[in-house]
Amino acid sequence: MTGSAMTGASVQAGKGLLYQGADWNFHIIRDCYAAIGEIAEKELGLNVFPNRIEVITSEQMLDVYTTNGMPVSYSHWSYGKRFAGHENAYRRGLMGLAYEVVINSNPCISYLMEENSATMQALVIAHAAFGHNHFFKNNRLFQEWTDPSQILNYLEFARGYISRCEETYGQEAVERVLDAAHALQGQGVNRHSGSRRIDLHGEQERARERRAWEDQSFNDLWRTLPPVSDPEPLANGEKSALRRKFGLPEENILYFLEKHAPRLAPWEREVIRIVRLIAQYFYPQPQLKLMNEGCATWVHDRIMTRLHELGRIDDAAYMETIHSTTNVIAQFGYDQGSTSFNPYALGFAMMKDIARICSDPTEEDRRWSPDIAGNNDPLGTLRHAWAEYRDESFVLQFLSPRVMRDFRMFRLLDDTRDPYLLVDAIHDEAGYRDIRRTVAASYDPSAWYAEIEVVDVDIYGDRTLRLEHRTRQGQLLAENDMKMTLKGLADLWGYRVVLQEVDSLSGKLLASHESLATA
Repeated sequence: MTGSAMTGASVQAGKGLLYQGADWNFHIIRDCYAAIGEIAEKELGLNVFPNRIEVITSEQMLDVYTTNGMPVSYSHWSYGKRFAGHENAYRRGLMGLAYEVVINSNPCISYLMEENSATMQALVIAHAAFGHNHFFKNNRLFQEWTDPSQILNYLEFARGYISRCEETYGQEAVERVLDAAHALQGQGVNRHSGSRRIDLHGEQERARERRAWEDQSFNDLWRTLPPVSDPEPLANGEKSALRRKFGLPEENILYFLEKHAPRLAPWEREVIRIVRLIAQYFYPQPQLKLMNEGCATWVHDRIMTRLHELGRIDDAAYMETIHSTTNVIAQFGYDQGSTSFNPYALGFAMMKDIARICSDPTEEDRRWSPDIAGNNDPLGTLRHAWAEYRDESFVLQFLSPRVMRDFRMFRLLDDTRDPYLLVDAIHDEAGYRDIRRTVAASYDPSAWYAEIEVVDVDIYGDRTLRLEHRTRQGQLLAENDMKMTLKGLADLWGYRVVLQEVDSLSGKLLASHESLATA
């Protein structure tokens, strides 16, 4: 599809090759960035944050891996362990490194590997600095949950705060809190869009005010008071009032601990808050993996194709682009060990399919996608999809029979009561709908997280904290991980913790576990 068919505006040819061969320098990167930016803005209509591009070594890329792609982070032993594992696998040839890493920040930071060829540097600029960047800035889920202009400053604050805590209270004490908080960070986020977006700058100010207030209000005489005698048991009405006071049930366990754990010191609450807020910032990422990578891959494919059409890169560079993209979007079959769809492959295929349906639909497309079929606005349709959907709803809305056929999708029914597997959805009208619903359900974030809530607390008695895990189809928590995490939770709470696993449909108690805090 030519540029003129995609949009009314176009970039003029005749400016000559940007480079030849594999070697690059910073002048070439600058020229490539300018040419790519011109196509991205004038032809594709992308709207991006300001870009900051940094070229790093393979060892620095490994270091970026250990901190979730962020340029700064607080220290923790798990990061060093992860770095050593990645470095060992890389040196032995057991894993490769990404060509780039991009950060959802403002300015948007893209890391390029210095080992890349000139073509790969151009490709990853198109992929990361424009594809991912546009998606970060315009997708509604990112807009609701993240503030890219503040994340880097907050990470710098977090690193400094935890470093000062280690100097003041000792590395072992800080690690004890971090270990438990990291184990619980999957249960430390708010999952409903009605929650207020984090004001990271305000968080730094609030932490400074809290420390100043603690310094002014500390009085050592309080520790000389005699212990309070055990109170009388609460009546049912009082228990209900207490539950309302604590906001129970509460799904955000780290938030509950930060606010109500009776034995935590103020600095420990702040450390828990830091882990919780960083986990919250990354909460949208897994819900948008398919769309984010599909968008970036489609953008870089389109931009590199236009550079070749305009004579800015030669045939050799374009063949290298095709080879790299083909490797990235390879989808292995279920019989080749693949247990899920490659997000690059399925996302890119769906983006291309949407553009095709908008420009050259078949009768089948008109039946399945009447809202977009033949609208002759593929770019507007794609930009709308990138902005308004997450993976689950995107698949449910746009996965077409053609893509299902291309990926040879079918659905198996695995009933443990039968000695066989049943193919219960094939390539017919009903089968397409069933397959699409099943694929969409695999991207439902509620299926990834264990549904665990704080349901009760005996705050005036033995201070037992009670949690409930509502299971899906009798799937209990992995025993070893559950016991270790429950032990960390008990240490943060300071008293006995009880976890009950309950069948979500029948309400039947399936298992009960408990742990005591370390004295």
